[in-house]
Amino acid sequence: MTSQSLSTASKPPAPLNDDELPFSERDSAHIPGHWLLARLGKRVLRPGGLELTRQMLAHAGLKDHDVVEFAPGLGATAAEILGHDPRTYVGVDEDPKAAAIVEGIVAGKGHCVTSKAQETGLDAGSADVVVGEAMLTMQGDRGKQQIIAEAARLLRPGGRYAIHELGLEPDDLDADTKTRIRKDLARAIKVNARPLTSSEWTALLEAEGFEVDWIDTAPMALLNVRRNVADEGVMGVLRILRNVMRDKAARERVLLMKQTFTRYKRYMNGIAIVAHKRS
Repeated sequence: MTSQSLSTASKPPAPLNDDELPFSERDSAHIPGHWLLARLGKRVLRPGGLELTRQMLAHAGLKDHDVVEFAPGLGATAAEILGHDPRTYVGVDEDPKAAAIVEGIVAGKGHCVTSKAQETGLDAGSADVVVGEAMLTMQGDRGKQQIIAEAARLLRPGGRYAIHELGLEPDDLDADTKTRIRKDLARAIKVNARPLTSSEWTALLEAEGFEVDWIDTAPMALLNVRRNVADEGVMGVLRILRNVMRDKAARERVLLMKQTFTRYKRYMNGIAIVAHKRS
């Protein structure tokens, strides 16, 4: 079974009320950018879009394997994973509201625990595949290393680690531009995002005992209309636009995010990597 047969394999993410979402207590001016977009109705929150996620999952080899997903968020990728018929699925999210959302999506086919990706509490060597998307980018150097090390601990020898993150290009991008991008991103999305170049992501994985098997990129078009139609559908885009128009503070935040993404579009991408754990 492939992700194309998802509709018969698992429940798609359902519409959510604001109070069901993480950071529901924060107003639109101060909530982290990805959760603001979720509040507005966006369900695919990946830098390279749903198609890059699907390519990554296909290369990860999920069928009949034990899969752990770090920070599954709203469960869009969890639903995609279940469409590949894994033997087991475990989500790990430190936010109890996000964990509850994912639990509702995977119920009967897997479960989600409330824990940090740096220290999941799961048994060593219990997974064939670990998946993580748009979450390493939000960590500093130490946090990235700890999460990748935890993925290595969970995986059996030869197991695969699949990530989909925010990337920078080209590989020789100068330090001043990297710093400027990170500062402007932090101002726009209210998170200290630290994207890396392809060679930097590869080096991090190799340092924790992984060997990269596959890399691909896609434009970072999170707020592009065409990308959103592909990811959310026409009705989903109309719902998002309606919600944006109703909330002035949210509209100002979204415009700032879009301006920032547009300013640096030549330097940013969505990057997906599948690596295996060396024996």
